[in-house]
Amino acid sequence: MTGPKPAVFLDRDGVLNSLVLNPASGRMESPLTPNDLYLLEGVIPALRRLQQAGYPLLLVSNQPNYALGKSTLDTLGEIHSKLTTELLFGGIHFTRFYYCLHHPKGVVAGYSGLCVCRKPSPWFLLRARDDFGYSLPDSWMIGDQPTDAQSGRAAGVRTIRVGSGPLAVYPDARARADYSVGNLGEAAEIILTHRA
Repeated sequence: MTGPKPAVFLDRDGVLNSLVLNPASGRMESPLTPNDLYLLEGVIPALRRLQQAGYPLLLVSNQPNYALGKSTLDTLGEIHSKLTTELLFGGIHFTRFYYCLHHPKGVVAGYSGLCVCRKPSPWFLLRARDDFGYSLPDSWMIGDQPTDAQSGRAAGVRTIRVGSGPLAVYPDARARADYSVGNLGEAAEIILTHRA
């Protein structure tokens, strides 16, 4: 690729790894321990295809468990370490991992309240553009939540929703992704076909 490169931004939970049941809330959420983190089937081959096509891979993820008092910072670090180990074992290199640790209803001082980086803010995508010179109009955001699509749209990138669940109808068009697929492999196919 010549000139400014496009990049692929990816959410983490529900895109790269499976969600887990949190017994305390009864909801499917982010992994609470390193042992809870499992890459979804087909993730490594999909990332490898994008990587081999020359796309830088960047992770953009809201991780508020510490802010909400559900986890420690050490545990979040251990979960991230397991993720990077799994990716490196598969031959996958991420250019940067961007985590927002804040939450508007957080209970931990310094991590509660509004912030500039929590999706749907495009903060991290714009920061990556400035740090690495990526061409955002040619880039992609892949996520499983409306906030991923909103973040991508606000940054001017194309968006793909990944998820096997039923599609919700969002009245706000900014919350709807440009494409909707069942898994990361299908998302990679769209990106590579679009490029071709």
